[in-house]
Amino acid sequence: MPDGTSRIETPARVAELLARLLPGGRVGSFIAGDILPGEGASLDLTNPADGRVFLSYADAGPAAVDAAMEAARPAQSAWWAMSAAARGRAMWEVARLVRENIEALAELETLSAGKPIRDTRGEAAKVAEMFEYYAGWADKLHGEVIPVPTSHLNYTRPEPYGTVVQITPWNAPVFTAGWQIAPAICAGNAVVLKPSELTPLTSLALGALCDRAEGVPRGLVSVLAGAGPTTGAAAVGHRDTRLVVFVGSAEAGAQIAAAAARNIVPSILELGGKSGNIVFADADLPRALVGTQAAIFGGAGQSCVAGSRLLVQRGIHEEFVERLSQAAARIPFGQPSDPQTQIGPINNRRQFEKIGGMVESAAAAGARVATGGGCPDSLRGTGGFFFAPTVLDDVSPEATIAREEVFGPVLVVLPFDTEEDAVALSNATPYGLAGAVWTQDVGRAHRVAAAVRTGTFWINSYKTINVASPFGGFGRSGFGRSSGREALLAYTQTKSVWVETAAQPGVAFGYVG
Repeated sequence: MPDGTSRIETPARVAELLARLLPGGRVGSFIAGDILPGEGASLDLTNPADGRVFLSYADAGPAAVDAAMEAARPAQSAWWAMSAAARGRAMWEVARLVRENIEALAELETLSAGKPIRDTRGEAAKVAEMFEYYAGWADKLHGEVIPVPTSHLNYTRPEPYGTVVQITPWNAPVFTAGWQIAPAICAGNAVVLKPSELTPLTSLALGALCDRAEGVPRGLVSVLAGAGPTTGAAAVGHRDTRLVVFVGSAEAGAQIAAAAARNIVPSILELGGKSGNIVFADADLPRALVGTQAAIFGGAGQSCVAGSRLLVQRGIHEEFVERLSQAAARIPFGQPSDPQTQIGPINNRRQFEKIGGMVESAAAAGARVATGGGCPDSLRGTGGFFFAPTVLDDVSPEATIAREEVFGPVLVVLPFDTEEDAVALSNATPYGLAGAVWTQDVGRAHRVAAAVRTGTFWINSYKTINVASPFGGFGRSGFGRSSGREALLAYTQTKSVWVETAAQPGVAFGYVG
């Protein structure tokens, strides 16, 4: 991929990649092996690196949802009728196709979502890893025999829900699509995926790769290209939907869970966070400095697990903030197509403006901008949505920016005195997705890990995740788990089967004719 793809090249290069990855290179909903054009309003796709529209497509609408659901029903029945080993082999084939297309998926993600190419290559590889991991689980998901106090044999069967609707966000489109599709189909379900209308391309490509894999029934994985209030709402409320999975903001998650509940359908929610990253005075400071930068500035801070609240013990507070600010200003920052870039643009103008508004409000309320604070002068002429790594000091714990998710490269620093203070500050938020502690005191590390209310917690590390480990949140960060063995449990429902084994069972009621 050439460095600094130009404004003129983007539409043409995207068209080349789509021709390789999608039937006919067209953009619409991928259903039963083909692209179905939308029927609704026109939706624009913008390159975050230059702010220019490079492609437009029509909102899918309810007709596409009906078509996807119609295709999913027989596909799911055929998939569940296959042996577990055969399903595993088919998932291995999906992984193989993903690995063959890592470069194309990565480049398409970089052009359409603005993520640095160094990140998208790794994320595309992780999608293959997800399908490989769950391929291995396909023939190991089984029930148990329960020793009931009667003459019955009682056993359980984990069974799929049927058709699962998954709604995914714009910050890591192909990674999140793989994160959701793989465990869902491993458990025997069909998937109707609705990615963000801002970044549908790599999700469509992944759906097409699933369909191309030998052994996968046509229609098992469909991808809807459309907006949330129209296409997404139609999918959540559809009569054939049996489970709804949503990854995104807490506000949108609450609305989607309510809509699913009206349809008497359960939901899994992976929502936002305001995660605390705790640094004690005895920490290995060089390691903590690097880890803190990765925690908040990786992905331009557009990550649900971002360590957006830095809690620093007061004795090292001033030194740590100064060293962190100097380091943050040196992180390679710029065009996402450049392999050296570590921080690219914000995904879209609306989010870019939200981040700027929150930083301006915080500064007006007394926060000190230690570094960053807006678009660097060197990148203003690009038209892209670039926001420099930003560190805010002297922030009140009660300030909005210290309590609410920014979803950008903005770090709020809060000093603390004691271990108890650090835990209290970490828990002083309705979110509970992630957190971390940096200390060389082993006992303290485990005490803090136990006391902080989060679904994921790191000790002397940050942001390491793997498909084998369960991931999800506490509190306002959602419920359910979307990886590991726990995801398979979330994507199945348990059936209890009773078999009478007595030769002369007792008659508890009625007469023998």
